[in-house]
Amino acid sequence: MDVGARLKTIRKLKGLSQRELAKRAGVTNSTISMIEKNSVSPSVSSLKKVLAGIPMSLVDFFAVETPAQPRKVVYRTDELLDIGSNEVIMQLVGKDHPGRHLSFLRETYPPAADTGPDMLSHDGEEAGIVVQGCLELTVGAEVHILGTGDSYYFESSQPHRFNNPFDEPCVLISATTPANF
Repeated sequence: MDVGARLKTIRKLKGLSQRELAKRAGVTNSTISMIEKNSVSPSVSSLKKVLAGIPMSLVDFFAVETPAQPRKVVYRTDELLDIGSNEVIMQLVGKDHPGRHLSFLRETYPPAADTGPDMLSHDGEEAGIVVQGCLELTVGAEVHILGTGDSYYFESSQPHRFNNPFDEPCVLISATTPANF
């Protein structure tokens, strides 16, 4: 069960804003937001405290029928969440899609931009395709130069780094699992 989505749906059905529910429950606004985004999993006692602000019991929370929410299908350019850093733009598609299993990104590396001096390493897999420009990809000890139309696929547990040492911006479309962005 998606506790965050369920809390959000019930809160909206009751006509409460996040701020109002937080005030009633005696918690911070960010606590409600993080629970609804599934950034945190509340303990039973924390969830009970939040539900007291509705008011609703734990039994009712898990038993109540909520109307099916239509899943968003289309994400416009201005709705993409930029999670990039170091001048790199990483626009996440489907930021609020419940139960996402992958992170799907449109990445832009201006000239001289990179993911930082340290190699990245995390669980999962990643793949991508360069749609404009060139990119230097380091995986382990191997350095690869990718041009428009070239692609990659590797296990993310291998140390890796992305760099654009070229004079033109590089744009790529990528996906990573699990959805850790």
